[in-house]
Amino acid sequence: MVTFSRRNFLFLTLAAPLLAMRNAYGKVITVNGTVLSDRLGKTLVHEHVLVDFIGADQINVNRWDKVEVVNRMAPLFAEAKAYGVKTIVECTPAFLGRDPRLLKMLSDKTGIRIITNTGYYGAMNNKFLPPWAFTETAEQLSQRWIDDFDYGIDGSNIRPGFIKISVDAPAEGLSELHKKLVSAAALTHLRTGLTIYSHTGPAHAAFEQLEILRSLKVSPSAFVWVHAQTEKDKSQYVRAAKMGAWVSLDGITSEYDDYAASISMLKSEGLLRRVLISQDSGYYHPGEKDGGDIKGYTSIFQELIARLTKKGFDKKDIKQLLVKNPAEVLTLDTRKLK
Repeated sequence: MVTFSRRNFLFLTLAAPLLAMRNAYGKVITVNGTVLSDRLGKTLVHEHVLVDFIGADQINVNRWDKVEVVNRMAPLFAEAKAYGVKTIVECTPAFLGRDPRLLKMLSDKTGIRIITNTGYYGAMNNKFLPPWAFTETAEQLSQRWIDDFDYGIDGSNIRPGFIKISVDAPAEGLSELHKKLVSAAALTHLRTGLTIYSHTGPAHAAFEQLEILRSLKVSPSAFVWVHAQTEKDKSQYVRAAKMGAWVSLDGITSEYDDYAASISMLKSEGLLRRVLISQDSGYYHPGEKDGGDIKGYTSIFQELIARLTKKGFDKKDIKQLLVKNPAEVLTLDTRKLK
């Protein structure tokens, strides 16, 4: 018969709820493997390390030197780390300069977790799409992205932590090709639980994508409306957030008062927990001296937070934006409509 001392009894009584709570946290995939979402800490949800705009027909990893890029970008990561940043979501997609091995080198050097992606980028008139994106079905494209998740990207053991797609947003609606990208992302989400980041812009394109997701039984909570700030009708932010989608205001390197006003408005509607903020900064450019003009990752801390504080935001609100919301959006979770 097993007996317990009073000390052991108290330990088990008190520890059990804490252990259960910890086990309830979801998992997030970084370039160094899987971590619990509560370990992400302060997170920048949309940044870049390297972007190469040469086009899908010419791009290859030999166009840059990994060590040179890491040495150039590491001091900028260190600046963010000084403000408490623990995790950076690197949004450069395939055929635009995504380099998982480089990202792992940078993460190892700086101690900042990095999350990379799978998916294809259709914006800018399809310049960054590989040839097979035009001919394969949504199911075939999805299987490529699922393979990244199951086996690693480009022969590495590095897995994606989210899906990154993009669409052009003409007034007449999405092209059939871009509808296919959205469908492929939806199918990938249902198989992997990876959240869908979609470079979108105007609201009409965001809602058209949400309708495609709905038709495939994917919840709006699996969708991040990237570059929502380009939509000037802020009531559309409220509409999307009330549906459950994530509203990502992610170009915070200027116009700080306008960003603060948008975030404050969403808070007043009780929707702060559907808001993501970041800077869309970085951008080492291959072929340019020292990588060209590269923006740092600290304007949120140097400019925006003070403005939010003046609008009545407290530490809990800032934690919601920079810790809790990123942890939730990046958690592996298949979000299906009932």
